[in-house]
Amino acid sequence: MPRLHCLIRGRVQGVGFRYFAEREAMRNGLNGWVRNCRGGAVETEVEGPREALEKYLAQMRRGPALSYVADVDEEWEEGEALHKDFQIRPTAY
Repeated sequence: MPRLHCLIRGRVQGVGFRYFAEREAMRNGLNGWVRNCRGGAVETEVEGPREALEKYLAQMRRGPALSYVADVDEEWEEGEALHKDFQIRPTAY
């Protein structure tokens, strides 16, 4: 199964980015997670069909209305499914 891991930097905390990511994952039928990182970034990992992952990535590059996305580091992997749903996880320290 294709998997996408992203680290999103910019003005991405305090603007509803995690809820935006959750909504986009659900809209695209993806499983995985999203969380804030201590340094001010947002981290997300999703898996599903490649086309759906591409759509999700495009939305992460855009972000919600009040955000400013400066940079997105992306990593692609293949492997067995790791996630059964989508979760907003606690902040990573």
